[in-house]
Amino acid sequence: MRQQNIIVNKIDWLTVILYIALVFLGWLNIYAAVYDEELHKSIFDLSLNSGKQLIWIVSSILIIIVIMSVDFRFYDSFAYIIYGFVMFLLLLVLVEGTKVAGSTSWFSIGGLRVQPSEFAKFATALAVAKYMSKVGYKLTKPKDLFITGMIILIPPLLIIIQGDTGTALVFGAFVIVLYREGLNPAIIIIGLIAIALFVLTLIFEQQTLMIAIGVAGTMLILIGKKKWKRILTIVAGMLIVLSVVWSVDYFVNNLLKPHQQNRIKALINPDADPLGYGWNVTQSKIAIGSGGLWGKGYLQGTQTKFDFVPEQSTDFIFCTLGEEQGWIGTSAVIILFVLLLIRITMLAERQKETFARVYGYSVASIIFLHFMVNIGMTIGLFPVIGIPLPLFSYGGSSLWGFTILIFILLKIDAHRMQVLLR
Repeated sequence: MRQQNIIVNKIDWLTVILYIALVFLGWLNIYAAVYDEELHKSIFDLSLNSGKQLIWIVSSILIIIVIMSVDFRFYDSFAYIIYGFVMFLLLLVLVEGTKVAGSTSWFSIGGLRVQPSEFAKFATALAVAKYMSKVGYKLTKPKDLFITGMIILIPPLLIIIQGDTGTALVFGAFVIVLYREGLNPAIIIIGLIAIALFVLTLIFEQQTLMIAIGVAGTMLILIGKKKWKRILTIVAGMLIVLSVVWSVDYFVNNLLKPHQQNRIKALINPDADPLGYGWNVTQSKIAIGSGGLWGKGYLQGTQTKFDFVPEQSTDFIFCTLGEEQGWIGTSAVIILFVLLLIRITMLAERQKETFARVYGYSVASIIFLHFMVNIGMTIGLFPVIGIPLPLFSYGGSSLWGFTILIFILLKIDAHRMQVLLR
């Protein structure tokens, strides 16, 4: 009884309110995405995605009760076991899984489908937090950095084998966590340079880019001091950059599947094929733009009603919001997400244990990447990689995964003062 009183008194209710608001608004927009005025079906109708989502919402409440009932030390003590079990599920789904949209990443249980890759996010966050909180851990030690990297890399590698590249990319969010815990900024800078080269290689012809790199390198050699060490450094840098440019071009044209190549083409120039690979992004931007300042009104979206934008209740749920609620509605939801991210970061920063702090930053980073990429791909800033808007998009596994992520943190945070007394 005393433990339950501690939870009620110490739980961060602002985070809970933001969670409830986003889930509720998501549910309303899921109904708007599938609404048909001729059928007159209720939002509670189980034949609609909104009715099914309500089941997932109710089951999420049960998950929250379980999380809050378990001793807060459980998540630290059993972090590796949870991680190992979820990795087993990622392997098992390759054998026993159901193929959906080209990805073998679902278990079919009765009439429901469960995606274990959604649970890999919180499991990896727990395992990373557990390992980084061990006595004597330092990111500057090659062994510690290597093991941390392997804990993070194993899940996305298994998910890529399943054919779900989009979900695998989400694990890049852990770079933010590592940076907070002392990762050398030079590694981040090198990564950003590599991303910039990747984008430039896609925009410009390979030959043109190589000539530009050659000219720039030659000018650096001629302008500066003629010291052999400096010249050799510049030449070595040029060779590395040229090899990256060549490898990106080879990777895109020879290793990516046609639909993945089309997603990249749609990002660079969707207008080149508006009826083909550019269709999704073009229609998405039309839907959002047509909402104007105030939107067309709830359940009044024409782009939604006539199914111009695919996956409107899942990956492109933001289009429904933009068309019907306009700039005001989308801004309100974005503000809610920003407030949630700020609050979770504050919770992470006030933790007294490394385990709790690392886990908190993992939660914030994963939600941030989902939020940024999902909205970015609907307005043409990122390629369409098929990841949901947290707590907002239709999908039981996604809702469960984010619910577990957030409420484990809230459970740990509610007991943070007890940690000091141990």
